[in-house]
Amino acid sequence: MTETTREATTVAAAMGSQLSYANKVIMAPMVRIGTLPMRLLALDYGADIVYCEELIDFKLLKCKRIENDILGTVDFTMDDGVVVFRTCAQEKDRVVFQMGTADPQRALRVAKLVEKDVAGIDINMGCPKEYSTKGGMGAALLTQPEKVRQILTTLVQGVSIPVTCKIRILPKMEDTLALVRIIENTGVAALAVHGRLKEERPRDPVHCEDIRTVTEHVKIPVIANGGSKDIINQYADIQRFCDMTGASSVMIAREAQWNPSIFCKEGKEPIGDVIKKYLKYVVDYDNHYPNTKYCVQQLMHDDLESSKGKALHASMSNKEICKVWEMGDYWREVTTKHREAKERRDAELYAVKRRRLEDGSYVCEIHIQFFKDEYRNDVTPKSVLLEYCRKMKINQPKYETEERKKDRRFKSILTIDGKKYSSSFWEKSKRLAEQCAAIVCLRTLGIPDGRKEDDVEQNHKTHTDTTKPLETNDRTENNENLVENEQQERKQETKS
Repeated sequence: MTETTREATTVAAAMGSQLSYANKVIMAPMVRIGTLPMRLLALDYGADIVYCEELIDFKLLKCKRIENDILGTVDFTMDDGVVVFRTCAQEKDRVVFQMGTADPQRALRVAKLVEKDVAGIDINMGCPKEYSTKGGMGAALLTQPEKVRQILTTLVQGVSIPVTCKIRILPKMEDTLALVRIIENTGVAALAVHGRLKEERPRDPVHCEDIRTVTEHVKIPVIANGGSKDIINQYADIQRFCDMTGASSVMIAREAQWNPSIFCKEGKEPIGDVIKKYLKYVVDYDNHYPNTKYCVQQLMHDDLESSKGKALHASMSNKEICKVWEMGDYWREVTTKHREAKERRDAELYAVKRRRLEDGSYVCEIHIQFFKDEYRNDVTPKSVLLEYCRKMKINQPKYETEERKKDRRFKSILTIDGKKYSSSFWEKSKRLAEQCAAIVCLRTLGIPDGRKEDDVEQNHKTHTDTTKPLETNDRTENNENLVENEQQERKQETKS
């Protein structure tokens, strides 16, 4: 251990029980790779700390924090149901949330949003990609020292968990050191340095001596990054890269992307075994299929022309990917468990409630939202309901939609066969509000609303065929009770 590293360790120890960045092996933030299944797998193999992929501040500010009791996760979800960031207790004290930002106050708002669910906050100041730099984020911050100072100082003073940042080196070492001194003086817990210029790419050699120069001028832990392939190919190489740079810790990107068992002291595992362990987490935490496919493609980067590689390319769901690696039974077992738990929860959460309107009539309500991606391309709840009306030879449904002026949100009441249905959720457009009302109507009547069975086998429940008329005695017991209750209430109103 170098004298610089000893000093960094002393600084880290002073932080008490908070996450320490000294003498650590770390999975780097990687776009599309650093999602929950890969982070957990890296931790299993021996990584001390894992970073999520860079997430942009604007996007997080549109999210709500939701505790997912089905998966045992905390989800940060947008209004359309897209999960932007998912984490769980298994990684809570070792996951670092990396943010793309160019504004101190936005950064602080996001940091406060995730503060209770992660171990640290990192600001990306090294990404050279246009999607990051065009917004003044990533490597664009390297030449804006005052903004760097403002962002980091605001975060260090505003949150209770460690704050770090990740940079690239500048063309002149004196400029790099000037920036590094500003960063250290903000009070950050550590500094990650990718030993390349923003114009350089992985094919260009990493500048180990430049990282070493940085480590010699700071007291906080320096995390060396950029050594994959050229230097790091196996676990023993991690220490070699550490020695070459004089850094306290090492951050690994590409080698971890290709095989996260790079973190295993006993050596890399066969990639087939790695993929199976990865897919187990995919199933356990209901990972988004396109992300699963992309990550497995990276794990198979040298073997995509094999029979399994071709089967992966042809796959269209997590279920199909699992079958390629003979994990179909595991997928079926876990998804069945998740589905049954969701059905029990939804039975309580989405119970039909009756609300009396000003005109004395009643509306059946469920607090439910319409997500387009849950439905087949040629089907919507409104189209299913319209077809039902035609088959039953009843008048088409009528929609009355109101707008909430303060936020321009919409809610629609659907009237069909003399009864009214609505969602208590305020949608962002009239069209979506009408779809919500149609869902409530269909669910109350016990009619499938057209949702596709996403990776779920059809044999768990027998649905009524919506192509034939629905007889009165086919309606759900819930709906019969609602009708009976409504009649009783009307009789009481008449008597009074």
